[in-house]
Amino acid sequence: MKRRTLLQAGSTVLTLGLGELARGATIVTVRVWPAPEYSRVTIESDGALAAKALFVPSPPRLAVDIEGITLNPALKELVAKVRADDPNIAGIRVGQFAPSVVRLVVDLKLPIRPQVFTLAPVAAYQHRLVLDLYPEKEADPLEALITQRLQDSAQVSAPAPHASAPRHTDGDPLGDLIAQQAQKPAAGTGVSAPQNATQSIAASAHSTGATGLNAIKTAGKTEILPPAATDRLIIIALDAGHGGEDPGAIGPGGTREKDVVLRLAHLLRERINATSVNGNAMRAYLTRDADFFVPLQVRVQKARRVQADLFVSLHADAFFTPDPQGASVFALSQGGASSSAARWMAAKENKADLIGGLNVKTKDATVQRALLDMSTTAQINDSLKLGGSLLGEIGRVGKLHKARVEQASFAVLKAPDIPSVLVEAAFISNPREEAKLNSEEFLTQLADALMRGIERYFSKNPPLARNRIRS
Repeated sequence: MKRRTLLQAGSTVLTLGLGELARGATIVTVRVWPAPEYSRVTIESDGALAAKALFVPSPPRLAVDIEGITLNPALKELVAKVRADDPNIAGIRVGQFAPSVVRLVVDLKLPIRPQVFTLAPVAAYQHRLVLDLYPEKEADPLEALITQRLQDSAQVSAPAPHASAPRHTDGDPLGDLIAQQAQKPAAGTGVSAPQNATQSIAASAHSTGATGLNAIKTAGKTEILPPAATDRLIIIALDAGHGGEDPGAIGPGGTREKDVVLRLAHLLRERINATSVNGNAMRAYLTRDADFFVPLQVRVQKARRVQADLFVSLHADAFFTPDPQGASVFALSQGGASSSAARWMAAKENKADLIGGLNVKTKDATVQRALLDMSTTAQINDSLKLGGSLLGEIGRVGKLHKARVEQASFAVLKAPDIPSVLVEAAFISNPREEAKLNSEEFLTQLADALMRGIERYFSKNPPLARNRIRS
């Protein structure tokens, strides 16, 4: 197929700033961020770029014409920057399509929903043209957690062909279904068959109107029952701050906040997945499990989607001078910040979307931002309890910057129904603490302390059944 015939009729065309062509702009660097949730391609230039983008569904590929530039070595580097294990991108081709037009063709491994947008200079970045490539079919994170639980259950116990009926969990059908499917023998074998369970679990759970809600049906009436203690899957959302285009704070030795907090999240996940509370299995869900950018409101949305019981956002503090040190824990405030430092910290962390690059023109972003105004007094009170439990344990392994839980309007803590805290593990801007954050020993101690804090919180605030609906 000739290059000029690539733009086929019937495909969706996206146009960016064609009235302001970037004559004379030069590409300075390119980056590719692969992740299962979406892959991002960033083209950074010394002047504003204008582009037309067209998605061709069969075979899936995205063509992007960048106006007013010529092909240079930096742009050619895109071809080699695509990794073989990129979940979404098969390859990238670049060429001089016309005297002042460079064409990119992104060959895709599966159908995608493209978002193509520009970002103005911010922080260390110049002008950016961003290609976000979202798979059309999103993975269900709750289903992944269920699958993991089923696999673990199958490894622990393989029931006999005539095993007794599974114990029900009194009010949590998701827990009931997990237990039933884990013990259900495959046809003719007497061996549990977890690989087929998630579809029926998801279908049954979604039939209640919201995944995982408890549903007990009787004839003639609908009744909402109060929560009660129950055996069920306890989900802890771990939010490794920053990521991808947003490195977070950078220490004097070059340590990037996004890297150390992801390592800490992985260590804490291991501990959570090996722990149970009063017989309730725990599972960690990471809002990002690799080096990619997640907008603040999407982090909140992800935690709510898996119906997390707790939300813990992990960060490393920074200041203009190298002197401050110690860990801090923050909760949300509906009113003013508890201190000027907390207000400053919230403003700094809330800028992550500007640096990481958010397509603010999408309708989804507008809808998701509405969630950020739904905080509740009960959520804040529970968050303060969680923060106090974590702070007490963190103080046993390192210095505290603040001896009490601080409060401010952190966007990432605004899930209306999930106790949420933000942990600043240490000051990455302090050379001594930067060295500690690069120490596996310290990160292990910190992960242990956070795990003890979570267990301490649940010892005083036992996990409850989700609201049960009787109809």
